[in-house]
Amino acid sequence: MTIDYAKARSAMVEQQVRPWDVLDPRVLETISRVPREAFVADAHRALAYADMELPIGHGESMLKPVVEGRALQALELAPGESVLEIGTGSGYLAACLGYLAREVLSLERHADLADAARGRLMAQGIANVDVVTADAFVWNTDRRFDAICVGGAVDVVPERFVGWLRPGGRMFIVRGRAPAMEAVLVTRTGEDVNAPRIESLFETGLAYLAGAAPVPHFSL
Repeated sequence: MTIDYAKARSAMVEQQVRPWDVLDPRVLETISRVPREAFVADAHRALAYADMELPIGHGESMLKPVVEGRALQALELAPGESVLEIGTGSGYLAACLGYLAREVLSLERHADLADAARGRLMAQGIANVDVVTADAFVWNTDRRFDAICVGGAVDVVPERFVGWLRPGGRMFIVRGRAPAMEAVLVTRTGEDVNAPRIESLFETGLAYLAGAAPVPHFSL
């Protein structure tokens, strides 16, 4: 059976993403333009536009389209801004960020996923996304970004992530412990990384970033 991916993409936008209160015209246009099927493994391509997470290897998954849409909308990216993505995964969300912003630096801890994402981005002619193989909890930089998009959950928001934001910069991240996880928008209000403004966006559940899961508590 031949799948009409353009039709499936339009249906995803109208039946999944828009009804989930993603109404920003630039975000909807971006999701309508980026071919999600080009970032999905052959074995799962028929499910590229389904309302579900898709496995990408190493026990990790591609986010649901609705979560990706809400993340893109929450960041309110301007065309001249720089973005840090933590967790490249398939490269799809990096591609969307690249359409909305001036430049994207995307970190992926698995070299094979990073290589595959680079190839997919190159095949789509997306030249303003730089994929780096690195663990966000080891990697360091003096750069500061207008926005950060985190593709996995954390128990608590890491100060090091907030420190990579410019004052006034914002970060989309999912925090908490299942079943009480929530997506939040973290805004760095000044030089102090310990006092960001945190706005709750919606409840959801994601797998933890490696190194960001809750520390087990043992009792006798």
